[in-house]
Amino acid sequence: MAVTNTRIDSRLQLVLAVGQDEEGNMVYKTKSFNNMKTEASDEQLYQTAVALAPLQQHILEEVARDNRSILTEE
Repeated sequence: MAVTNTRIDSRLQLVLAVGQDEEGNMVYKTKSFNNMKTEASDEQLYQTAVALAPLQQHILEEVARDNRSILTEE
């Protein structure tokens, strides 16, 4: 039984450091960019995030990619 993974959606997420709470713990905000090209490489998405970082109000802490796929049996 072979299973095929078909990527149907990809999202770029910027995790931004917005400051600290009253207990001194870091607080983060995630900004998502939906409908990214599913065939875009991780490197391309990372470079996009780096290009968008200076346009953000807060400091870029982490870059994430969220993919959604359909698995089908062949």
